[in-house]
Amino acid sequence: MVKDVEVGGPEFTTKDYQDPPPAPLIDPEELTKWSFYRAIIAEFVATLLFLYITVLTVIGYKSQSATDECGGVGILGIAWAFGGMIFVLVYCTAGISGGHINPAVTFGLFLARKVSLIRAIMYMVAQCVGAICGCGLVKAFQRAYYVRYGGGANELGDGYSTGTGLAAEIIGTFVLVYTVFSATDPKRSARDSHVPVLAPLPIGFAVFMVHLATIPITGTGINPARSFGAAVIYGKDKAWDDQWIFWAGPFIGAAIAALYHQYILRAGAVKALGSFRSSASAY
Repeated sequence: MVKDVEVGGPEFTTKDYQDPPPAPLIDPEELTKWSFYRAIIAEFVATLLFLYITVLTVIGYKSQSATDECGGVGILGIAWAFGGMIFVLVYCTAGISGGHINPAVTFGLFLARKVSLIRAIMYMVAQCVGAICGCGLVKAFQRAYYVRYGGGANELGDGYSTGTGLAAEIIGTFVLVYTVFSATDPKRSARDSHVPVLAPLPIGFAVFMVHLATIPITGTGINPARSFGAAVIYGKDKAWDDQWIFWAGPFIGAAIAALYHQYILRAGAVKALGSFRSSASAY
């Protein structure tokens, strides 16, 4: 059944929409499907490539600006590298794994019942291992520069408190995960089917904008795998001093974004209350 909707004269068609059922908490049947393992491999490779390109960009900028203050791509170029790679990799892997490439995104989607617990855990493991391998490749190719310029590891900027760093990570991840929910919302896709929207584009731009705002504060984590992989390969104490910020902040921000989108924007709380009242009135 298709209905016509008039918007400023021309007629467009919208698709009927029904909320997909929530993913089961534990789905053992997933373990028997090749598509499950293919998705895990895709997350591993995507995160490896993401860390390889972005950490190389960071180290290249630091090495060039060390001899020339105007050299290198600058903070703007670093932000473009992170946002651009997310755009490319989400576009490439969205149809295979969903294109998470970030444990915080996976956590938010798990809370919204978009993925099962088993898939969420395996994605996070694949992302962290991929990040370690990506940073390992950078160190193998540019060992001297890697160690000298901090290995692309996240750390609090001079003059910023732990609370400020944590808040920057929470808010930055909220922006990212909120954008992921909005860009991939199937209800929105059905309602606005006449408006072509490329979901990876706003997601990449969200990463770009957050990096512009928070690189001076924390180097911008908003992705626990990115922070963890860089810290593991760099291996210096300084990279581990505030590592908890780059896990707690993104996970808190992702949880807030999931709750905001599902229970306020999508009125999940109202629907649940209505269902409860209907059940109660039946007795």
